[in-house]
Amino acid sequence: MSTLTVTDARARLAEVVDQVRVSKDPLFLTRRGRRVAAVIDADDLDRLIAAAEDLADITAAAQARAELDAGSELVPWEQVKADLGLT
Repeated sequence: MSTLTVTDARARLAEVVDQVRVSKDPLFLTRRGRRVAAVIDADDLDRLIAAAEDLADITAAAQARAELDAGSELVPWEQVKADLGLT
């Protein structure tokens, strides 16, 4: 993965965006030698967000199953709707 200073990226922003879009490789931006940001293709970001959301859902479902297996009390659907003001 490539790196570029924030100052250099600012000076050639259009070129940086085109490079990342075509190559699909992220470009890390540095300030004082430390990575501070990254430029990535928008489609790649969409896929990363979707994957993170899927993982969060899988984790929540596994936690719910574990709570049920441990004997947690079930909450009736009508009660959930009432608690959320949906009735």
